[in-house]
Amino acid sequence: MFFADRLLNRFSTDLGIDLGTSTTLIFAQGKGLVVNEPSVVAINTRNGQVLSIGHEAKAMLGKTPQYVHMSKPLQRGIISDYEVVEKMLRYFFQKIHREHSLFVPRPRVVVGVPLDVTEVERKAVGDVMLSAGARDFFLIEKPIASAIGIGLPISEPIGNMVVDIGGSTTEIAVISLNGIVTSKSIPIAGDEMSRNITQYARDVFNLLLGEKAAEDVKVAVGSAIPLKDRMDVSMRGRDLLSGLPREIIVTDGQVREAIARSVRSIVEHIKSILEITPPELVADIYRRGVVLTGGGSLLRGMDQAIGEGTGLPVRVTEDPVSTVARGAGALLESKELLKDLALPKTDRIT
Repeated sequence: MFFADRLLNRFSTDLGIDLGTSTTLIFAQGKGLVVNEPSVVAINTRNGQVLSIGHEAKAMLGKTPQYVHMSKPLQRGIISDYEVVEKMLRYFFQKIHREHSLFVPRPRVVVGVPLDVTEVERKAVGDVMLSAGARDFFLIEKPIASAIGIGLPISEPIGNMVVDIGGSTTEIAVISLNGIVTSKSIPIAGDEMSRNITQYARDVFNLLLGEKAAEDVKVAVGSAIPLKDRMDVSMRGRDLLSGLPREIIVTDGQVREAIARSVRSIVEHIKSILEITPPELVADIYRRGVVLTGGGSLLRGMDQAIGEGTGLPVRVTEDPVSTVARGAGALLESKELLKDLALPKTDRIT
């Protein structure tokens, strides 16, 4: 049995996975990041068939006939539609192994899960991984995986503060000696900022924006602090009074006004975690700084807004979107550390 396991480990392509509400990322041993696709699936409700997954499905948002259901099967990083997640993962797994003509053993996977995941939700994640084609699975809290992906010394008696601003949640954690000392997960992140822009367009301009249009505006000119040079972008939607298409030009200042409450809320929650963190670790964080990860950290000036609000040095890590997947993948190389950090497994759902 031991020899068989070693043989399987040698030939399988093991995976580190970040199941995100907005994006699924998969890191493959020896290959790097092999999947970076939206967590979106288009389904034909007439026959139950999957029409498209990932980038192709996201391009269909808001443009489909009535019989096509656009599923976002992950909410706050938690599985909300088990069957759709299974189909999505099976598709990604097959895509990764497509280049192999010979039999490839089913992979071991390390999966990043949210801070406040329940036992039932852990069961669902483990079960869907096995059903989608994994041989074995390990669950790691996302802030820990991010810290490993960044290369922080989490095994040492040093305070490391990671703020992961994702699609649906912002996770704040202080890590020391391979464990989370203080933490908080809040439902305010990139998607909430896009909703802020949608609401602002409705309230100020009587303009109804689509989900993708609001996200495009945020990416184009969104910022957390005033910019040196003014930026503007066209915003297209449906006029709520006439019902006809309409285009207006909005500035970075207007978009900043729209998302200001969400930015302030993130800063306040970071301060609340610092208030309950042991002073020795706070001293380390003051010296070492706060590290931002996740797609939301790419908002212009987000690091400066947090720095001004907390008085701490703040930096955005390199390639912040993939830190969870890279950290989960790195753990595949360290069996002892993985054993220490993995959450307890639960019985498989039947």
